[in-house]
Amino acid sequence: MASSHPVRVGRVYDPVGEQDGARILVDRLWPRGLSKRAAALDEWCRAVAPSAELRGWFGHDPARFAEFTDRYRQELDEPERAAALGRLREWHERGPVILLTATRAADISDAAVLAGILRDP
Repeated sequence: MASSHPVRVGRVYDPVGEQDGARILVDRLWPRGLSKRAAALDEWCRAVAPSAELRGWFGHDPARFAEFTDRYRQELDEPERAAALGRLREWHERGPVILLTATRAADISDAAVLAGILRDP
């Protein structure tokens, strides 16, 4: 059963918001120019991030987002990523979460795919 808690997507560079809940970075690489203190994260869940090959192929091209989503969902079946997704589900079951990414286009990112999975498994 899906959690009734909200899940949102945001940029890790944006200021911390009162409605954020658990702040979880889902990028594999640490965001440039951002201190760990400024990020104010509850967790850095880099194991859930898409492979370097998939990220490179996608290149944040909106025309490739649907196929990226399909390929990424397949990658999430791999044991390490599946375990990391399980940790995200645990956070979400406990309360609201915001999945953070450094990309400018958060709405077409791995964070957006993950948020969709958490909202409707």
